[in-house]
This record gives sequence, C-alpha cells and structure tokens, in this order.
Amino acid sequence: MLKEGEVLEEFFENKKIIQNVNLYRFTSDSILLSRFARAKFGDEVADFCSGSGVVGFHFYCLNPKIANLTLFEMQKALADMSGRTAEMNGFDCEVVNCRIQDIGREYDDKFSLILCNPPYEKSGFENEVYEKAVCRKEITLTLAEIIDTAFKKLKFGGRLAILNRADRTAELLYLLKKRGLEPKRMQLVSGTEKAKPYAVMVEAVKGGKEGIDILPSAVN
Repeated sequence: MLKEGEVLEEFFENKKIIQNVNLYRFTSDSILLSRFARAKFGDEVADFCSGSGVVGFHFYCLNPKIANLTLFEMQKALADMSGRTAEMNGFDCEVVNCRIQDIGREYDDKFSLILCNPPYEKSGFENEVYEKAVCRKEITLTLAEIIDTAFKKLKFGGRLAILNRADRTAELLYLLKKRGLEPKRMQLVSGTEKAKPYAVMVEAVKGGKEGIDILPSAVN
C-alpha cells in the first residue's frame, strides 16, 4: 500500500499510519488535541485540515463510541494517504479532498464535534517547500475562515476543539465568540513544566452559554 517516500509509523496500540518523508508529518500537538477533545456517544465527528489523518484517527481509537468520522484535507497526496491508512486499519470513515472553505452544503448542521489542528503561522514561508508550508502557514486558509466554516457545519450544541499558538489566544477567543461559538474549555500547552506556554487548545460550543473552564496547563 506504500508509495514512493512513504513509511509506516505506529500512532496507537498496534495501529499504523502512513506518512511521507517528503511531506508534512504529524507532531505531538496532534495527539494532545485528540486527547483534549471529549467524545459523546454517537458523535458525528469531522477533522478539519486533517493532513495524514492522525488527529481524527487517534480520536477514533480513543473513542470507539462515536458514530462516524469524516476527514477534510486540501492536499490530494495527504488525503490519499489518509484513505489508505483507514483501509489498512479497518476504520470506517470518509475522506474528502477539498479546501475547508469549499466543504459542500450537504455537510451543513451535520457534525456534533469538529477537531482542527490548523495552519497557524501567519508568515515566514517564503523559503519552505510549499506542500509543507501550507500545513503550517495561513497561505490558503485563515483562522476566521476555519471558524466560519465550523459554525456552518456544526449542529446546534455541537463543539469545535481547536489548537493554535498561545500568543493568538485573544484572537482565537474573539473570533469564536463573534461567530456564535462560545468558548467552554481552555488549556495552555508548554514544552516543560516551567516553560512559557507555546500553544492553546479551546473547545467551543455552537449556541453555548457564557462561562469557560480553564484547565491546568498540559506539558508536551
């Protein structure tokens, strides 16, 4: 099932994921987000900016009680790898190769949970390989566009679990509240116990009431 440049890596107990050494490969932040998000029985789950699928697949393994999983990825090569990883592991999921902004209306008000580890750097991609840079930098997709699309695709009461840079926390919370996604849980992420946080994870609810639970910082 492997193509040129591809390798198999273990990401869960006896589960393998296809990665390409020449493309963007998942980091530990993806695993943190999949553990931060909380599942409910029968959840219909989407993974935005899914890359090779690790956030969605890891969440799927942790929470077999969810109803289904849909991955949305813009890059054809990464979406193709996700599909083959799902087949190899026997995961029942759908992989959609499209831009987040172009997700079809058939998915409106469909999902009860959306996971998103998005590109969150705003600049500095000029000297990088495009296929890698587009996974890390806001070249084709902005944070506002992600949040706008998530609002449209979530059911009322549905949740968005998203990760971003710690120094963009104010922007993230503002955009969520502005679009009608109320932040309900937040957790900062540090590299070591005493280090300054470098990332933030937020769970927001469509139509939720005000009030946010600030969790102890996670150490990655």
